Amino acid sequence: MDRDQFKTAAHSAIDDIINYFDSVPERRVLPAIEPGYLRPLIPENPPDEPENWAQIQEDVDTKIKPGLTHWQSPNFMAYFPACVTYPSILGEMYSATFTAPAFNWLCSPACTEMETIVMDWVAKALALPECFRSTSETHGGGVIQNSASDAIATIIIAARERRVRELLLTEGLKEGTPEYEDRKFDVQAKLVAIASDQTHSSGAKGALVAGTRFRSVSTRLEDNMEMTAPRLREVLEKCDKDGLTPYHLTLTFGTTNTCAVDRFAEIKAVLQEKPAWQRIWVHIDAAYAGASLVADEWQYIAQNFAEGVDSFNTNMHKWLLVNFDASVLFVRNRLDLTSALDITPAYLRNPYSDMGNVIDYRNWSISLGRRFRALKIWFVIRSYGLNGMKAHIRKTIGLGDLFAGLVRGRSDLFEIVTKPGFGLTVFRVKNPQAVSNRTSGSSDRVAKDEVADGLTKKISELVNTRGEIFITSTVIDGVCVIRVISGNALAEEKYIRNAFDIIVRTTEEVLQELK
Repeated sequence: MDRDQFKTAAHSAIDDIINYFDSVPERRVLPAIEPGYLRPLIPENPPDEPENWAQIQEDVDTKIKPGLTHWQSPNFMAYFPACVTYPSILGEMYSATFTAPAFNWLCSPACTEMETIVMDWVAKALALPECFRSTSETHGGGVIQNSASDAIATIIIAARERRVRELLLTEGLKEGTPEYEDRKFDVQAKLVAIASDQTHSSGAKGALVAGTRFRSVSTRLEDNMEMTAPRLREVLEKCDKDGLTPYHLTLTFGTTNTCAVDRFAEIKAVLQEKPAWQRIWVHIDAAYAGASLVADEWQYIAQNFAEGVDSFNTNMHKWLLVNFDASVLFVRNRLDLTSALDITPAYLRNPYSDMGNVIDYRNWSISLGRRFRALKIWFVIRSYGLNGMKAHIRKTIGLGDLFAGLVRGRSDLFEIVTKPGFGLTVFRVKNPQAVSNRTSGSSDRVAKDEVADGLTKKISELVNTRGEIFITSTVIDGVCVIRVISGNALAEEKYIRNAFDIIVRTTEEVLQELK
């Protein structure tokens, strides 16, 4: 493909992308295909001769689009959103044009310096404490990771290395000696990472990657599925009794199941009760809900992170109008990362890095090569402005409040199970035979009910099978629930009302069949 062919193809692709966004509200959200649909449509062997772009683009329409789940549809209300916007797409185009692995400053100075600047912008936009900026006295700063899962795995490894080093130096061992290395693996075998049973599975996977143990803190509906201080203390004391050493704690700001917020202040108070607990690395997993901090009314939450928190992560690619991947990780002290992850062979050495005057982001993550992801974040922030980003967050939270109100208005059919938050409503279908005086929304009195569980699961599956909207179900504290959230860029009130009408009609249909 030469420059003229590229120009023609690019214009055609851009037109197709715009038409896709214009038409996505009318498309079936879930594809009507079966597993393995694509293989018979694609030749068994790659072509020997070049094909023209028109053929390739036609195959996108006829073979790829029919197999897509349309995450950008305003009728997509499952999981959490995965936003994309035109400025973000333009950022990806330039990033591909300037392709550089960017593992150190010298690879492409603009890649590194833009990431540092943009991450400081994001820290300010989210009202994070100053300690998380690159200019702070604590030597903090931010780095863009692939996902929150990558961020947690990276942080857990850094936490492991920091705690092991502290313990071995206390024993008088010297780094780099055989005795240090042997003792390191003895100590590591007793390390424990901790999170609640509502923390994303990446917490347990991170501990697995780090080669350490994992323990979960149980949560209850009566506590809105939030991690509490007494429950954490039980786990910490059990670890002490068993001769284990807790070294990492994941606190969640917006759990995957219900968008619950762990009780930061009381948990940090517990960690002050023993010197060993004070050395636990505290990470805030705010993969989805952290985006809300861009709005002034939620920024009081960030004040909890000024002391007693080592790292914070949120995914801009969920709710902040930047496409995947754009997971922003902030640390209080970058040396905790670089001390754990800096391996510098001769072929990576250069005068700028050796003098320590530049940042080499390869030492802030597990991967060596990195994409120029800061560019799309820069484009989005400049194109929308902070006021535009705040407006998006407020609008979609408002849509969540609207949906929760609609659910409460049909208390004959539904009951809200956990407190609605950050645009997410968690509810279930009522057992029509159950007699209850429970007020909708009072989550501490939700009764377990197998009939209600069965109805909720059946209705969720039937709604998704029909494909007009896409929602998800889950189980919390033994209760089957439906989750509905609408947070992408095309979300509007009319789609929320339509989704509720679909759920009501489907529920009434299923209940009628039971009579």
